[in-house]
Amino acid sequence: MNRKAILVLEDGSVFEGFSFGAEADATGEVVFNTSMTGYQEILTDPSYAGQIVVPTYPLIGNYGVNEHDFESARIQVSGFVVREECPEPSHYLSNRTIHQYLSDSNISAISGVDTRAITRKLRSVGVMMGIITSDKTPQQALDQLRQAPNYGTIDFVRQVSTEKPYTWEPKTDSPAFRVVALDCGLKYNIIRLLNQRGCSVTVVPCTTQAKQILSLNPDGIVLSPGPGDPDLLDYAVETVKGLVGKKPIMGICLGNQLIARAFGAKNFKLKFGHRGGNHPVRDLASGRIHITAQNHGYAVDPDTVKGDLEITQINLNDGTVEGLRHRELPIFCIQYHSEASPGPLDNTYLFEQFLGMMRGLTRKRKETNNWENLPE
Repeated sequence: MNRKAILVLEDGSVFEGFSFGAEADATGEVVFNTSMTGYQEILTDPSYAGQIVVPTYPLIGNYGVNEHDFESARIQVSGFVVREECPEPSHYLSNRTIHQYLSDSNISAISGVDTRAITRKLRSVGVMMGIITSDKTPQQALDQLRQAPNYGTIDFVRQVSTEKPYTWEPKTDSPAFRVVALDCGLKYNIIRLLNQRGCSVTVVPCTTQAKQILSLNPDGIVLSPGPGDPDLLDYAVETVKGLVGKKPIMGICLGNQLIARAFGAKNFKLKFGHRGGNHPVRDLASGRIHITAQNHGYAVDPDTVKGDLEITQINLNDGTVEGLRHRELPIFCIQYHSEASPGPLDNTYLFEQFLGMMRGLTRKRKETNNWENLPE
């Protein structure tokens, strides 16, 4: 039997279980994810930096870990909380168990706890800080937790962003477009999907300034997803302001919030966030409902979206903003994850929309060399 462990929440709630992965203390904001599959993608999603993730699906690890489903170069979560950990996975691509993967990465996890009870508490009270430990009493753990910095005070984007630029080239002789992605917590599947569409993608650090990005002469720019409070990212907002009107821009998740801030809108923290692969979103122009993959704890305040920006999509569960577009310039953004991983691939069409903007802009550039006030 594994060593006993506990999860302690900041309100003093204690959940007893068994340690797996690394046997070290893990502190972070406790959140839940409603996806039924995709735990490897969840673990490596940079948007989970600083968080302890609770999957609502009860059995985790049953298909092991493989070399194909990573969304970044390392595990990003601070800790993992599951109902049941599978020690003997069955899948032809699996090369290790989830316990081995977490242990190799020095990430602590706890199994055998009532994840339904944790989820119900977070839904009623809201997300809160928590700690996983296997060598402390509940009171000792709570005392340590109270000394830890709050999730909303830390700039996790700087922690997960690449330290230097790198490029993924498509498997074509000549790329259709050259895209620069501002890495605020970029997932690999964004690059994969752009590569599949013939785009060369250069990824740059989150602190890269607009003039440096423009010096790469891209056909379009992607503002990536990422973790934490967008109000801490003034440096990225200034970069976005410097890119407006210069190139087509697509923002995803945190990128949506950065574009909102660049045009004067504000963001707010959700009670328990949107995390999972089954969130319904309505497109306001067509009335169509999309099932989306989401992972965010902040949202754009609709009352502050004014002027050149307009709301294009809303969440059907709580009415929050799920998409924005500029009325004149080739700029659009979404709050959910068009690249999925995990989740449904219903929304990959948005990459086609982005390519369409770059086609129009490239044609306009050849004709007039004028970047201002371009139609979509």
